[in-house]
Amino acid sequence: MKKLPYFLIVFIFMLNTIKAQESDLPYKEIPPYPTDYASGNLVARMIDGLGYRYYWATEGLTEQDLGHKPSEEGRSAMQTLDHIYSLSHSILMTNKGEHIIREDDSPDYSFDELRKMTLENFKEASDLVLGKDIEDLEQLTIVFQQGENQSEFPYWNMINGMITDCIHHTGQIVLMRRSSGNPQNPNVNVFLGKTKE
Repeated sequence: MKKLPYFLIVFIFMLNTIKAQESDLPYKEIPPYPTDYASGNLVARMIDGLGYRYYWATEGLTEQDLGHKPSEEGRSAMQTLDHIYSLSHSILMTNKGEHIIREDDSPDYSFDELRKMTLENFKEASDLVLGKDIEDLEQLTIVFQQGENQSEFPYWNMINGMITDCIHHTGQIVLMRRSSGNPQNPNVNVFLGKTKE
């Protein structure tokens, strides 16, 4: 039996590693829906729908896609992903009952790091509100903190603010990747929350 060339063995190993990492990420498909329409379940489902859309909007992005800008003044796809990550962090902090601390400098993450952290933030944020009732959600407030200054908002602003904003920007990623020549997988079905293999 012939031995495989060394470079081919390395390539197969790397491909399997990438596939294993992909399968570790949440939202390849949308989770099963909750048993009832409790307030927290509705919010969790919105975040799950967002997570599924984000997973497939970002799956298979190339360096060319990440650098793509709709215009000279616009954000690149990578800058938009960085913004979505920041919003996902704010959603998670609020659902944990913690303050959102505004910092002037944020670390530079690679695309893979950003994607993983964003998806994990969505999953944890969803899990935290799953099963919560109206009274539980009323206790959650959005608190922005910058130094000694704080501003506080009701959880309603989370729904029309950060969550909806993430959906909006995820749609921008889908549009940008299409215009850079790498459209999203056509088998994505956001209604069913499954992607045909």
